[in-house]
Amino acid sequence: MKESNMALPVSMGTLLRADLPQDAASRDDGLCVVGVFGKSGAQPGPQKETILNDLADKHVFPLFGGPRDGGAPDSHIRAFYQQESRVLYLLLSSVCDGRQLLSACESLSAGTGHSDAHDVWTRLDRQHCLHLLYMFSVCHVLLLVHPNQTFDVTHDRLFRALDALRQKVLPLMRAAVKDCAVSKEWKLNCRPCPPRLLFVFQMSGSLKVCANGSESGGNPDKPKKHSPRRRLQHALEDQIYRIFRKSRVLTNQSSNCLFTVPANQAFVYVIPAEDEDPVGALLGHLRSMCTLCEPDPGPVVSGPRRYQQTRRSARLPGGAGGDPSGVLAGGGQLVDCSLREFLWQHVELVLTKKGFDDSVGRNPQPSHFELPTYSKWVQVASRLHQVLVGDPDEDLADLALKVQGQLKVLEGFLDADTKFSENRCQKALPLAHSAYQSNLPHNYTTTVHKNQLAQALRVYSQHARGVAFQRYALQLHEDCYKFWSNGHQLCEERSLTDQHCVHKFHLLPQPGEKTDLDRNPPVLNHNSRGRSTSACNCGRKQAPREDPFDVQAANYDFYQLLEEKCCGKLERIDFPVFQPSTPDPAPAGPPAALPPSEASASGEPQQAKDPSAAPSHTPAEASLSLDLSLGQSSDSSGPYGDAERAEVQPKRPSLVDRQPSTVEYLPGMMHSGCPKGLLPKFSSWSLVKLGPAKSYNCHTGLEQPGFLPGSSFLLPWDLVIRSRSEEDAGLMEPLDGGASSWPAPNKTLVGKRGSTGGLGRSRRRDDVARIFVGFEYEDARGRRFISCGPDKIVKVLGPGGAKDPATRVLNTDMPLYIPSPSQGRGLKSHFAQLTRLFIVVPDAPLEVTLHPQVQPGPPPCPLFHPERTDLVLPPDAFWVLRFPYSYSTERGPCLPPKENQPLNNYKVLRAMLKAAPANPPPAGS
Repeated sequence: MKESNMALPVSMGTLLRADLPQDAASRDDGLCVVGVFGKSGAQPGPQKETILNDLADKHVFPLFGGPRDGGAPDSHIRAFYQQESRVLYLLLSSVCDGRQLLSACESLSAGTGHSDAHDVWTRLDRQHCLHLLYMFSVCHVLLLVHPNQTFDVTHDRLFRALDALRQKVLPLMRAAVKDCAVSKEWKLNCRPCPPRLLFVFQMSGSLKVCANGSESGGNPDKPKKHSPRRRLQHALEDQIYRIFRKSRVLTNQSSNCLFTVPANQAFVYVIPAEDEDPVGALLGHLRSMCTLCEPDPGPVVSGPRRYQQTRRSARLPGGAGGDPSGVLAGGGQLVDCSLREFLWQHVELVLTKKGFDDSVGRNPQPSHFELPTYSKWVQVASRLHQVLVGDPDEDLADLALKVQGQLKVLEGFLDADTKFSENRCQKALPLAHSAYQSNLPHNYTTTVHKNQLAQALRVYSQHARGVAFQRYALQLHEDCYKFWSNGHQLCEERSLTDQHCVHKFHLLPQPGEKTDLDRNPPVLNHNSRGRSTSACNCGRKQAPREDPFDVQAANYDFYQLLEEKCCGKLERIDFPVFQPSTPDPAPAGPPAALPPSEASASGEPQQAKDPSAAPSHTPAEASLSLDLSLGQSSDSSGPYGDAERAEVQPKRPSLVDRQPSTVEYLPGMMHSGCPKGLLPKFSSWSLVKLGPAKSYNCHTGLEQPGFLPGSSFLLPWDLVIRSRSEEDAGLMEPLDGGASSWPAPNKTLVGKRGSTGGLGRSRRRDDVARIFVGFEYEDARGRRFISCGPDKIVKVLGPGGAKDPATRVLNTDMPLYIPSPSQGRGLKSHFAQLTRLFIVVPDAPLEVTLHPQVQPGPPPCPLFHPERTDLVLPPDAFWVLRFPYSYSTERGPCLPPKENQPLNNYKVLRAMLKAAPANPPPAGS
């Protein structure tokens, strides 16, 4: 093999792929493989490259960075073959080197987490172990380099990890080299011999040998036989041997060990400290080079022995000697040998085919040894390189994948941080589980689960540490979720009164299906265990009701059940509902909410395009983020307070009055933000007739159950009936119940006969019609009362009925919820909800129009109204308008107010009732 072909070191992959020519004389010569690995410090000093340059006696490896330095921090092997000595040097560079470590640190970004950084170091450590295992499988001699004079005990754990890994992957390595043309022992052990491991240390300046060769502080008259450096080497040998024997890295039988150390030869070498004067060191080196040209009086020696003599003559002032173990200097002290001499005594055993006999004990077993040729060595090394280190071929890809799967055995030896972290996290998990399960009900909701999980994570974070923190935190999440979902999960559905279902997680029964508690999950209806008392549509019968979970049960089903017992035969005005034309009608999707800018810009043209929709619909605003509504009115009264303008505008059929859809239905209730032309499947409102007008007695009030004493009287609303012959401007005002219908205080009205007594006895009784109006509120316990103002309850103590006029309640926004006058003993306040509107229309030429609008939430909540607006009530009738029990849009229910929420946002808009003569004069039209 030509040495010129490998004048520079090459990578291991390049060496194995290259087809280097060989000389005929050296084709059958054996090859000794020497591997160098270890650590290099940050301080200046002899690095592994410098050691190899000294061994090769030439500048082969660069000292200040190579082509791969500064690049990826991955481990790599470089090779150099010396022809004259028949030695192949392999140099392993890994993350243990200063330059590679710096490159690995630079590759980690500033935002890399602790766990991610640990994964990077773990990958580099595994890669380093695989390269070391490869070196121990192809080398005869290995040099372990230390950056100081102290043995790194972490190598003991590293070698135990490599030994365990080798035992795991040895069958795979045998399968890789089974077809190679080598001996049976080599195939069986997957190495030419048990490699001998040598240790190289660097002496620090504090242990520098004095010039006279004696110890500092010792007696110069009695010099010792060994120098301090040699005694340090002996002490390190004893220390290393005891450590490896204790950990059973070294045993009596060398064939079973990962490596061996010689029993009767030195295996530790300490490199002396460099001279602190670099100029003097260079001058001394120049002088030593010049002395090589002088004639040597000794015998002419060639080869390695001549190199030993010349190096020793350059170093020692007393001349050269040929004893490899050292010669006696002045004072009888043994002279230390060089590094090459130290290595060569082991290399010669390989080249002379003597091998290593490192087994000890009473019955030492000889170990196998083979000095391979270059071609055989390359054949085995190439296949092992593909399986352990490099890119495998197709036939070795499965073996390489299996080798990667065996790397888990390294975790127990090398990854001490992970082992400590896992132990801490495993001890913290039971504490976290106990914190999660403390004070837990049998079934609980997602909110409780998240709160308990947060508490468990706080306890876990107090005890858990290290890189396994995140992995066990995820396991804690999974364990708590499994505990919750395994029979402890509460139904998440909330009722329309914002109460949780008390059942554990269950399924709802399908139409026609019965409840089944034995199924998993069970099939049953929602139940919050909340019960209230409500009256029927007409108010004459009260019954308990369950807390509803859907709008149909709240606003339709309950009242339908009571109709069969009470008000099923009463005359009523039906509201239009959806009439399907297909067997499977679909609910309409929620309308897309416009941005506020687009909604404000498109509001006016829409009102101009459809003026009849202006009194009952407002422009759509931005959607509410919770479950309230789709749009709002720009003002609480909005266009509804301007009744005169609404009457003057030409009336057109609204879109609701047109032909509604028979394919899609409205999933919620009618409100100002729902799509036009859609109807719900049922009506949430009810308008029934209790009887003629005379069925109400103003002296006795409503004779219905549940009313508080003295609060069942309707409020009177007196209206003037106008005729065509009347020309008094004071009586030509609209009778809509507004402020313009009534004179100011202390202002008289001119009667028909010229009297000035207002509505006194001098006026004919036929000119005045009295309507009775009553806003009824009902709380959850069935207590009912009529309100005569936003904050006042009707209270009649004597005969004669209510004295307060109805104009106050008709001209103001009545609250939808007010505090119940009869609170319970608990701290929680109870609200009474506006439930019914009683209207007594007399037998008079009047046209009473009903137009209810409810805002059940703060803006931008929409306005809810019946499916028909502007209803004209027939005369001589006692009508009852039942409001919905709950309000809901397509996006969810409008929940009742909480204790800390203002009630003025929940209201019924004014101008609900309008009255006009049946035959109004042309001037007032």
